[in-house]
Amino acid sequence: MITRFLRYLEFEKRYSSHTLTAYRTDLNQLNVYLLETYEINDPVAVSYSILRSWILDLVEKGLTPKSLNRKIACLKSFYKFCMRQGEISKDPTLKLRAPKIKKSLPVFVEEESMYRLLDQVTFESSFDGKRDQLIMELLYGTGIRLSELIELTEAQVNTNARMLKVLGKGNKERIIPINKNLNNLIEQYLILKKQELSGNQTKNLIVTNKYEKCYPMFIYRTVKKYLNLITTVDKKSPHVLRHTFATHLLNKGADLNAIKELLGHSSLAATQVYTHNSLDKLKTIFNQAHPKA
Repeated sequence: MITRFLRYLEFEKRYSSHTLTAYRTDLNQLNVYLLETYEINDPVAVSYSILRSWILDLVEKGLTPKSLNRKIACLKSFYKFCMRQGEISKDPTLKLRAPKIKKSLPVFVEEESMYRLLDQVTFESSFDGKRDQLIMELLYGTGIRLSELIELTEAQVNTNARMLKVLGKGNKERIIPINKNLNNLIEQYLILKKQELSGNQTKNLIVTNKYEKCYPMFIYRTVKKYLNLITTVDKKSPHVLRHTFATHLLNKGADLNAIKELLGHSSLAATQVYTHNSLDKLKTIFNQAHPKA
């Protein structure tokens, strides 16, 4: 049943490979718990109390609320699928409640630091250097997700119209405009890429030093390497550059709905978290500038 469920998520729901891996891991962990604790080898034949006992076991082991929420989301999705398939008549997850997560403000890099990275840091003129520069400028200049960057193909880049066509979560397509400098960088990179690969072309825009499709850790290492040169923020990840993109747009007066569309958020609530960072900046400006502050 688990295999059927994962195929459904992959081919019908178009879930990302990252989400599929996470859900597969969660359900395999549930299987192990059921077998060891209750001698049950079929996850379909369980009750609410059994699932609750697994969640409580994970809590005792110190699993974070965020991880617990993902596992509960996986369970709810799995058993709804079982209901639709007629495998069960009652959903055992109806009473399962996800723990509350303390909301934290998105970490972002200050504008001055990003200016130093893009204008003062010297990237090597080689193919690898140009590729690294493109990774940093794409993440900051478009706000795309790590998975979207990895899957981005040359065909999705239109340098004549200066735009990217990105396939996001839920297989939703969105158009993102790119600035002139980033557009020029892409054109330079594509010329170098064609020379380096000498006929052995790959459809993916960003490739590794071995000219193969990129993978998450490769991008993480690249981002951390260059952010270490210009900022002391604790987190140095591709997602921080996505946060930075959104925060800087909002600080410059961009419409929240426009930022929502650029980021590919399904609801405005997900985008509104960036308003907190913007309000903090407004308070600072007020305290510095107002005579009665």
